[in-house]
Amino acid sequence: MNWFLQLIDTVALIIEGLGVMIIVAGFAMATRRFLQHRNFYDSRHAYLEYRHGIGRSILLGLDFLIAGDLIKTVIVLNSGESVVTLAAVVLIRAFLGFTLHVEVEGHWPWQPAQRRRNHLDNGHDEEQGNRPGD
Repeated sequence: MNWFLQLIDTVALIIEGLGVMIIVAGFAMATRRFLQHRNFYDSRHAYLEYRHGIGRSILLGLDFLIAGDLIKTVIVLNSGESVVTLAAVVLIRAFLGFTLHVEVEGHWPWQPAQRRRNHLDNGHDEEQGNRPGD
């Protein structure tokens, strides 16, 4: 049974490591896209896309980190104190995920998706760079 707990602990550690790698890789990719954007110094659109890219990578990474913590705490560290600690960590990370979702998507999760009209005030179409009536 000891080898099983060790295996589960290793699996949880791998999942948490993936979460960290997702956050770091997402940050690097968003930064690269931002720096390669033409006129990134003057473009509000480039800045908003940069923030959204970082926010998305943090959200996905948080999901992996929560999953790793959940596996480790429920199976390996099965004690009352560790469950209370896990509950606090999950609540904090869930709150972070919720606020990041609102920041990235521009609406509450229970509202229908909006095409980022709250974030793109410059009147340009996201996909073609043209004004919506041209």
